[in-house]
Amino acid sequence: MLTIGLYNTYDTKKLHEAHIRAIARAAPVAYAYEFHLALIGFPFDSDDPKEVAERVASTTTIGEGGKYLLELAKSNKFHLLDFPKRGFPPQFGEVIATTSKPSKEKVIGSREVAEMALRGKSLMLIIGLGRHGLPKEVFEISKYHLDITDGREISLETCTAIGIIPARIKTLMEALKWKKP
Repeated sequence: MLTIGLYNTYDTKKLHEAHIRAIARAAPVAYAYEFHLALIGFPFDSDDPKEVAERVASTTTIGEGGKYLLELAKSNKFHLLDFPKRGFPPQFGEVIATTSKPSKEKVIGSREVAEMALRGKSLMLIIGLGRHGLPKEVFEISKYHLDITDGREISLETCTAIGIIPARIKTLMEALKWKKP
């Protein structure tokens, strides 16, 4: 299971248009590249992914009016998570913080992530929403840190990261499959 985890660092008390847009933009990407989508710490008044998907879909034109978010919810690939206290639920597998400044002790390359995914390892790639990116606690509980620019340490805008991370991982997975004898 491959998961895009959107970590809310905007407002934890009130839902804003920025939350809705990020969700609506991430859903078609997750759907297209066969990823799950997990929202972490979003201020919804429901903990039912299908209800949340319907609410978001009713307020956006992005992703064909929320069609792909609804599809993810229907197929149980849309998840609502609280902020982690000690870690993330184990079904999401290895937690990978995405950052342009990975720690040397935890750095992992895109190719290694693709290889792990091909071996059937569950992975959750966490992307921070908001100006400040991911909080320190996420970096601490993450087993790996991924710079999607593979060592170039180029900071990407959130929606760019949402698009490029799954596309790069899936492309590398396809290339690695072709290389096998």
